[in-house]
Formats: sequence, structure tokens, C-alpha cells
Amino acid sequence: QVQLVESGGGLVQAGGSLRLSCTASGRTLSSDATGWFRQAPGKEREFVAAISWSGGSTYYADSVKGRFTISRDNAKNTVYLQMNSLKPEDTAVYYCAVGALTTPRKLGYDYWGQGTQVTVSS
Repeated sequence: QVQLVESGGGLVQAGGSLRLSCTASGRTLSSDATGWFRQAPGKEREFVAAISWSGGSTYYADSVKGRFTISRDNAKNTVYLQMNSLKPEDTAVYYCAVGALTTPRKLGYDYWGQGTQVTVSS
């Protein structure tokens, strides 16, 4: 059984930083692309960033480009999302997901975590 667990969320002031982690059990992340998505209250879940299984390709939503960095440490079976210069509009539950394709599309991912709350105060 595959289980993804996100961690690292919390409350931070605008301009601050957080690093989210996504770890997996029951599956080796190095064989999958991994994506980060987020969902704010009353809004659709949206793409944030994705990284290929090798880490050689990364993709970002325009809203986070230049502020967020996705990376992976396959030896630790973990994918990270470094979030800098956080804004109140970044407030959301952040989810990681794994799948065969490095894509911004939710349907491209097979397994999802339960999410971690990120709250950015102004």
C-alpha cells in the first residue's frame, strides 16, 4: 500500500520561508514523477510544481516561479518544496502526488498525500 506523507507546513509571516517534505512508504519515489498541488478554501486544487523521477526536469506554476523550488533526494525517498518570499495568497493545503508523468494535470497522478496546511499572515 502506497502512502505519501507531507510535512513542514505551518504559520509564517509574509516574506518568510517554509520547506515542505513529501515522503513515501510502500513505494520508491525515484521511479515516479512527483507533483505539488495546493487547495485554498473554496477554490479548486491547483498545480504548484512538478519534478521528473530523475530530477532532471522541473515545472512551476507562473504564480510561484522564482519563489518556490522543487527538488528530490531519492536516497531519502523524499521530495521537497522550498517556498520563499511567501505571500498571503499562498495560504492553502499543500498536497504531494506521484505518477508516471511529469505534468501539471491532476489526472496524471495516481497517489496523493493527505496534505499539510500552509498559512501566510500579512
